[in-house]
Amino acid sequence: MNTMPFLLWVALPYVCAAVFILGHIWRYRYDKFGWTTRSSQSYENRMLRWGSPMFHLGILMVIAGHVVGLLIPREWLYAIGISEEIYHIGATVLGSFAAVLTLAGLAILVFRRRTVPAVFLATTVMDKVMFVFLGATLAFGTLATFVYQVFGSGFYYRETISPWMRELMIFRPRPELMLEVPLLFQLHVITACLLFALWPFTRLVHVFSAPVGYLFRPYIVYRSRDDHRGSQSPKRGWDPVSTPDPARLRRP
Repeated sequence: MNTMPFLLWVALPYVCAAVFILGHIWRYRYDKFGWTTRSSQSYENRMLRWGSPMFHLGILMVIAGHVVGLLIPREWLYAIGISEEIYHIGATVLGSFAAVLTLAGLAILVFRRRTVPAVFLATTVMDKVMFVFLGATLAFGTLATFVYQVFGSGFYYRETISPWMRELMIFRPRPELMLEVPLLFQLHVITACLLFALWPFTRLVHVFSAPVGYLFRPYIVYRSRDDHRGSQSPKRGWDPVSTPDPARLRRP
């Protein structure tokens, strides 16, 4: 086997996977404060209200489709009554919808980040690099779907890319499975690997965080600095917090 197929379909995925795992460990160990999306909602909300739900819903559908198509053997789907024809129709229709929805949401978010000055100033270099690789990965995958699955005769990736992925995961690489894969699919896989390598060093780390502590944190007390606050009738909402009585705070 030539050196290039080994580098692309064995070395590159393993190196990117190692960087992905070790990078997250390093980021959590040394940059917990930066483990955030750095929300820019306060700068602009109108476009964000459209772009963010579209992108996140679409990307969740894309991930679910890749899990079913790449990681679940077709025999398992046959066993539960999902034939090849049903799978192909579902993957093509739902996959195309998810791809268009994700790209549309991403386009809105990128346009917002580029045209709103405050949001653009809050954009880091790694954000820009991440958007390039994320956009390229989505674009190559969408083009491959439309060129081969929608308008073409179809490409049966479950006999090539799917087993290649599963064999990599059990450390039995078979790079020969990727040699006859169309170029658009190959570019989709390569850019996805590079995106995973960049993942720990970008805002994408927020995927692995959840506000669990928020459920158990104490109330945050806000007090007004307005001298006339006490003379105004309170608005509907939480009752204002009065100053605690020092006598009640003393221990007997």
